[in-house]
Amino acid sequence: MVGLGPGDSDYLTPAARGLIDRCAVLIGSPRQLACFPDFPGEKRPLGPSLAGLVDWLGANQQVVTVVLASGDPMLYGIGDYLSRRLGPENLRIVPGISAVQYLFSRVALSMNDAYLTSSHGRAPDFDFLLAHPKVAMVTDGRIGPYEIAREILARDRRRVMIIGENLSYPDERIHRLPPERVALHYAMNVVVILDER
Repeated sequence: MVGLGPGDSDYLTPAARGLIDRCAVLIGSPRQLACFPDFPGEKRPLGPSLAGLVDWLGANQQVVTVVLASGDPMLYGIGDYLSRRLGPENLRIVPGISAVQYLFSRVALSMNDAYLTSSHGRAPDFDFLLAHPKVAMVTDGRIGPYEIAREILARDRRRVMIIGENLSYPDERIHRLPPERVALHYAMNVVVILDER
């Protein structure tokens, strides 16, 4: 399993590139597979069923295969799922730079005291999250910057939100806004919530 980093192939580690170059089968989302137009082996799109992926990997253990993951596979990624089902002894996981790491670096903000979380497939406990002075959240299509801002305003909290869109891509945008100025829609993003008091 290989972490692709935040998106731009310049952030792919040499170890990850080496494994991709040597594998026979490359598995990932269409967007991930498109990053490797010259890959000579078989490309398999990652279907909606992760259980199907586990079955395929179990039946093809002798095939040198790389499963692509966005960012870092073990930071709210597919790595935890595959490790629990296949066993860590059956995986080699090459970490990537997470979108969270990338955003903190782009705005020169320390991660040392940040609480890391995700809204993927879960309903965040905003009372708990807003008790922390610095929160980084990997978002999804259901709970993104606008919904986070509404939760902050509903609790009458003063916070600053840093929203990183399309991180590492040519159309990257980074916004630093109070919750009341957060727009309804942002492209693929990560959010940092700061209590700057």
